[in-house]
Amino acid sequence: MSGMLLHLMRHGTPELAGRLLGHADWAATDAGTAACVARACGLEAEVIISSDLTRTRQAATAIAAPRGIAPQIDPRWRELDFGAWDGADPAMLDQAALTHFYADPDACPPPGGERWSALVARVGAAIAALSPRPTLVVTHGGAIRAALALLCGFDQRQIWAIDLPYAARLTLRLWPGEKPWAQIAGLAA
Repeated sequence: MSGMLLHLMRHGTPELAGRLLGHADWAATDAGTAACVARACGLEAEVIISSDLTRTRQAATAIAAPRGIAPQIDPRWRELDFGAWDGADPAMLDQAALTHFYADPDACPPPGGERWSALVARVGAAIAALSPRPTLVVTHGGAIRAALALLCGFDQRQIWAIDLPYAARLTLRLWPGEKPWAQIAGLAA
């Protein structure tokens, strides 16, 4: 069994780059969307999915249109809900609280925000619902890291060690099933 191709792409540069956008619905810049389109050029994908936030839908729509595909919208691919930190500049937050969050985002979620395990669970449900066809998901850095934790067994320290700039694409070879797993087949950043 060869597995299926699953491409996970982070949205393009948002209007408020560098902020903890979370569930805040900010658009991507035109250049950010164009970078995603360029990164998807020649990519094998029969299905295109995005989170329901504008910054991912823009890229998914622009990538899907010339292929004659209607992108599917799935809110399970949303970014972690940063609660009171949604839209905040990390430099303006309590640095001790932010450090605790990055060290253990399940035990120390953002105030009023989502626990890491909840993000992993909803991304896991989205992965379980995928059809076995080559798929591109335009999503967020946190959702991509959640997929890596679930499918590759990466721990908290390892998921933050991977740089996922805007418009980065991670390609996985996925073996779905009761206990899905994957291997990294490529990273374009």
